[in-house]
Amino acid sequence: MVGLPRGSAGRHPTAAHRGPRLPARTPADHALHELVALSRALFDTPDEGEILRLAMAHIVAAGPYSAEAGYLKVGGDLVPSPRNGQTHALAVGRRVRELAGQDGNVTVAGRPWGRALGLRGPEGLHGYLVVTSRSRPTEAERSLLAMLVRHTAAALSVSFAHRRQREDALELRRLREERTALQRQLISVVAELGYERAVHALMADVAASGGGEEGVTRALHRLTGLPALVEDRFGRLRSWTGPGRPDPYPEPDPVRQDEMLHAVAKEAGPVRLKDRLLTLVRPHGEILGVLALVDTRDEADEHTVLALGHAATSLALELAHLRHLAEVELRLHRELADDLLAGTDEPSAYARSEAVGHDLHGSHYIVVVQWSNRTADDSFAQTVGRAASAVGMRSLLTCRSDDVVLITGDRPHAHALYEALARETGTRSGTIGVSAPSDSLNDIPHHYQEAQRALDVRRHSRERYGTTFFDELGLYRILGPGSDYRELETFVHEWLGQLIDYDSRHHAAMVETLSRYFDCGGNYDETADSLAIHRSTLRYRLQRIRDISGHDLANVEDRLNLQVATRVWKIVLGGPG
Repeated sequence: MVGLPRGSAGRHPTAAHRGPRLPARTPADHALHELVALSRALFDTPDEGEILRLAMAHIVAAGPYSAEAGYLKVGGDLVPSPRNGQTHALAVGRRVRELAGQDGNVTVAGRPWGRALGLRGPEGLHGYLVVTSRSRPTEAERSLLAMLVRHTAAALSVSFAHRRQREDALELRRLREERTALQRQLISVVAELGYERAVHALMADVAASGGGEEGVTRALHRLTGLPALVEDRFGRLRSWTGPGRPDPYPEPDPVRQDEMLHAVAKEAGPVRLKDRLLTLVRPHGEILGVLALVDTRDEADEHTVLALGHAATSLALELAHLRHLAEVELRLHRELADDLLAGTDEPSAYARSEAVGHDLHGSHYIVVVQWSNRTADDSFAQTVGRAASAVGMRSLLTCRSDDVVLITGDRPHAHALYEALARETGTRSGTIGVSAPSDSLNDIPHHYQEAQRALDVRRHSRERYGTTFFDELGLYRILGPGSDYRELETFVHEWLGQLIDYDSRHHAAMVETLSRYFDCGGNYDETADSLAIHRSTLRYRLQRIRDISGHDLANVEDRLNLQVATRVWKIVLGGPG
């Protein structure tokens, strides 16, 4: 039997194969282990407030400490943690701010030891951790506390860095979005400027080429694709480019036209009225016309409005220029017409007429126009000029007293000028006198008197409104200028003197009754109606006229002289006045 070697009795069979025995874990080892675990948690936490809360909650891992308070630096101020105690909050907060970023002692009742420890990173102070203890910490405990503070500060530095990165990333994204928006806006502005330059250049070309109103509407139609039109301030069409032009163009209503102009003038920029987008053409505030686009489908956008505005500006300059030329031409025409009516030398008159584009060679007629509701001012003169042009009368025009006077090379149609003026003025209460033809410029003053005589005869006749030609006056031609006024007075007194005296004494109307009787051709009914009296009253008056005057109305000679006398009394001597 083989025995076990000496000295092996009682030994465990495996004892010879075990390693050296590890020493037991000390409290310091346990604390260090907890701090390592806390450090991992701190660095895994992205929120600064949560990092501070973890550090305060696990302060006991470093020793016999209590977390009295914690602060984070936000925007230059120290913001207390929600976990801060309320008992000593004011005193502790005041002390921390007094330290101004340095570490320092903190006195808390019942706590023999207290310290405010700064949480610092590479970029400066992140906050404070205020720690108290019921006993003075050992060197080992101080080291562990310092380690916890450094790890907390480092975790805060990382968190703040991440926050800044996120904020920088958001700011970068915002800046990129803003840059994109600005780029789009810039592209839009460049496009707008390019379009505006194109519109401006096109309108400038229209103005330079002298295209006038039609050039403006053509350009506006090309730019917008919409029918473009120009009306004068009275609503009459002057130019239309594009499809859909009404034929005939509707006659404007003066009242509604004025209301429309007044409404549009109060607005800034183009105004939509039904299917039209329109703007006023008014250089220096005076309305010269209306520029409009026909937009039945409501397609107009900002580019359309821009084009309409530029076109209105171009048209305003064009119309203002034409207005100025017209005023200059009208002034020259008036000066020449005034001199011709007053009498001037032929060579000078011919030279000036050529300068204003009017041919004075050949026969001329003098036309005098008077309208009961219009004064002979520039406005009415322009109205007469338009009406004369409309009926094909080439004339010089001026104003004299209550009349507008035309010197025309064409014999006016019996009714055309009167009808045109009736349409222009809206009333038929007007009278026109036309002279006999004048073959010499030196005879124009005399023929001007003939036109005045024709107008006066018309005004004192039964049909006072209309046109009268001097060469159709018959007997009344000898009653015109050149007749001896005293002779006429004597003639009237001889035949009507007793009746005139009777009317004056008795406030009667015997002469007017006799005049009206002759105007009505001796017809009793018409005469009575025109005087608004009964037939029997008329018969009585005519008998009284025979008795007072001593003249017999049945006698041919008496009847002719009495009729001529009443005409002279009424036309030359001014009637009852």
